[in-house]
Amino acid sequence: MKLIKTTEAVGHVLCHDITRIIKDEVKDTPFRKGHIVTEEDIPALLNLGKEHLYVWEKDDTMLHEDEAAEILRDICQNEYMTASAPREGKIELTAAIDGLFQVDVRRLMDINSIEQIMIATRHTNTPVKSGDKLLGTRVIPLVIKKDTMELAKKTAGDKPLTRILPYRKIKAGIITTGNEVFFGRIQDTFSPVVMEKLSRYGIETAEHITLNDDKDRITAAILDMKEKGLDIILCTGGMSVDPDDQTPGAIKNSGARIVTYGAPVLPGAMFLLAYFENGTPVCGLPGCVMYNKTTIFDIVLPRLAAGVIMEKKDFACMGNGGFCLGCTACTFPNCGYGKGVGLPL
Repeated sequence: MKLIKTTEAVGHVLCHDITRIIKDEVKDTPFRKGHIVTEEDIPALLNLGKEHLYVWEKDDTMLHEDEAAEILRDICQNEYMTASAPREGKIELTAAIDGLFQVDVRRLMDINSIEQIMIATRHTNTPVKSGDKLLGTRVIPLVIKKDTMELAKKTAGDKPLTRILPYRKIKAGIITTGNEVFFGRIQDTFSPVVMEKLSRYGIETAEHITLNDDKDRITAAILDMKEKGLDIILCTGGMSVDPDDQTPGAIKNSGARIVTYGAPVLPGAMFLLAYFENGTPVCGLPGCVMYNKTTIFDIVLPRLAAGVIMEKKDFACMGNGGFCLGCTACTFPNCGYGKGVGLPL
């Protein structure tokens, strides 16, 4: 930083805001910290009484904060994202579609470990809507060494740090299980909840059947829905360790590969996820999905809607943030529930 004459400041970067105050008329900041002085600025600065300015010296080894922010934008930006113009060294990215927002958390940590730069994002695996803000970038000083930004690009690698996976146009089948529902002893209040959640992601409920607690019949229904080409198969109820609950065994007998039976998430510990060899997911939904506003199903469903194949490790990291507080006014997904540390894309 150095003090120079205003008439000699063209091309230099201001180190401080310059305000304009006219009593009872205006108070604003026509020149902000980080502004690059132009020839046209000189008369206005002199009219504000600024004969001298504090500036950063910019040379071929340095970048202005806005130039550096554009590099960070390029590190992050992917399809279906729009970027704001640089402002005071900051750029924000916004979703252009509805979809699942994902961040390569390990690379993000590596980049943020570099001095004088930062990228702040939403949690990975957050469902977003068109127009939602995704992340912001900036560098800390007004000018930064080019070598630092080259290191950031090298650390980021060849693919964008973030992505949005659009939701697929898919069809679901629901198998409601339980003697109490099948024989009409109680009303099925489970399926309407599931159908409503599916509709949030544009998933059509193409088939719905109700069966008693008969393992073979449930298995046959799962295989029938698979043969019909349904994209997601959901079994509601019968997921506890009660001897009359047959759903987990029926899913296993269908030949689907079990990824997990149980998750470190409350509500939702008895959740089951399996896949057929063609990638069709089969879910066993515990009773909490029916009566809790937000559960494991709300965490997993956006990923299934976006075509993500989940593995055991994806569930293992859910324990950190997997405890729902049951807030009176639920703000999910804009809360900590289900926001365990993510794994690389």
